[in-house]
Amino acid sequence: MDTTRHGIIFGAGEYFGIRPTPLPQALVVAADGGYDAARSFGFTPDAVIGDFDSLEGDIPDNGHTVRLHPEKDDTDMLSAFKIAWQQGARIFDVYGGLGGRLDHTIGNLQLLAEVSRHGGIAFLHGADTIVTAISKGTLSFPAGNVEARRMISVFSHSDTSYDVTEIGLKYELDRVQLRNDHPLGISNEFRRDTPATIRVGEGTLVITFPSEAPSPEWTGTITPSPTLGPIDDHISSLLA
Repeated sequence: MDTTRHGIIFGAGEYFGIRPTPLPQALVVAADGGYDAARSFGFTPDAVIGDFDSLEGDIPDNGHTVRLHPEKDDTDMLSAFKIAWQQGARIFDVYGGLGGRLDHTIGNLQLLAEVSRHGGIAFLHGADTIVTAISKGTLSFPAGNVEARRMISVFSHSDTSYDVTEIGLKYELDRVQLRNDHPLGISNEFRRDTPATIRVGEGTLVITFPSEAPSPEWTGTITPSPTLGPIDDHISSLLA
């Protein structure tokens, strides 16, 4: 994971008392009202993008701001991912992407899957919980001491995920199929002083785990795409 540029994205959702930690050489992008949060934590974003309908302060005028039309197809968060991806980020920590509006939360979960299918990984930081997604890859947790009843759950985002393996957890799976209409992988637990591994051979998994769990290592087999697509800066053609 250390060989790929890291991106930190600030959204306009809830922060749950989290104070994001700066990372050396990380690319910092603020999505719309996430600029307010970034500045409050002492970050100076490398890029700011959005239609600025949720920004409370002034729109920054520093040469690194991309102003989008409000009647567009992409969310501001997707636009933030796109601009960070263009500048080499493939691993992301996202703050302010959970809580707030439920539709935006669901949309951000979809973006986790989109990033993973393009050969990257993103971690959404929430209230004592982190959410991520992997496609054709592995998430490996070092041994730790996560308390009982602090759950790790695995869901299929794709219609079916194949060859799903879970090792080192209270309930283990060996190359099973998970469907997106049956939550078989919900409410698992870490085992004390035991490394844990989650792997998927085909498909996309969404994984939630306690924020105090040891930071996982990710390995993927998908060659990263050169782009997540162009920045959507036009009025949507879908308007009536």
